[in-house]
Amino acid sequence: MNLTLDIGNTHAKLAVFDDKLIMVKNFKAKFIDDNINDFLKLYPSIRNLIVCSVINRDLNFDNYNFKNVHFVSESTKIPFTNLYNTKTTLGNDRIALVSRASFKYSNKNVLIIDAGSCITYDFINESNQYFGGAISPGVNMRFKSLNEFTSNLPLTKPINKAIISGSNTQDSIISGVINGVIFEIEGFIDQYSSKYNNLTVILTGGDSDFLSKRLKISIFANQNFLLEGLNDLVKLNIST
Repeated sequence: MNLTLDIGNTHAKLAVFDDKLIMVKNFKAKFIDDNINDFLKLYPSIRNLIVCSVINRDLNFDNYNFKNVHFVSESTKIPFTNLYNTKTTLGNDRIALVSRASFKYSNKNVLIIDAGSCITYDFINESNQYFGGAISPGVNMRFKSLNEFTSNLPLTKPINKAIISGSNTQDSIISGVINGVIFEIEGFIDQYSSKYNNLTVILTGGDSDFLSKRLKISIFANQNFLLEGLNDLVKLNIST
């Protein structure tokens, strides 16, 4: 059995795989050790750990009885041709996402959109070549920036309500942020679709469920896409 650990800026995710996904848990990153212990008690057959982290933090798992531990990095063996110009700066999360697309959608043009703290766009073509993509602020980052970099705008949160014309300041902020994100995502999809035939679009990340309900374009929403990519990388990087 494999344990995959995805560490984001504020939260982390653990998932157990035994050929297929068995269990997922989302929690605050400071509670990693507690949750690993809980998973090992529930699934004592776990032998391998693969870690994807976007933060600079010393991580040590020597106290656990894992047979193999692998940290995703620029030296990780990957299933695609990486044509990114600055490979050492490519986020580990993006490596895992593109790896999953390469495994699951081979010989297809795929755009992976990860809507988390930031929104990342990654494209892999039907020849299994990865060129890169784009990075923009995520939903909550946009709300926070409007509050922090202005004198009078309040800190606002998204709501499950479609607003086009805000009749007050709070609704105007919600309209600007949410519609701005939706228009951005749909714009990227339109650009790639006009250039590449039969484009497959994957939406993942913490805000994927919230955003998928508002998109008018056909997509596949999968919050566990990165975790599945980490499990794919076990096959290439760990002798099981």
